[in-house]
Amino acid sequence: MPHVNIKHFPREFTEEQRQRLSEQITQLILDNFDTYEGAVSIALEPVAKADWKETVVGPEITERQHLLLKAPNYR
Repeated sequence: MPHVNIKHFPREFTEEQRQRLSEQITQLILDNFDTYEGAVSIALEPVAKADWKETVVGPEITERQHLLLKAPNYR
């Protein structure tokens, strides 16, 4: 605990970008949860733009608004 799953439009990340994301997200988790580095897991999950509404907006945002720390403001 905890596990962070970041859904995003497909894109390529360099190994340096992946490492930087991992380090920064891990540090945020450590700063805000009573846990240790080895307990943190992070996933990057690409979701095709055409599937975003069905895969993310519906089940992850609309149906789980009570869990959101920040809601999107889609244009």
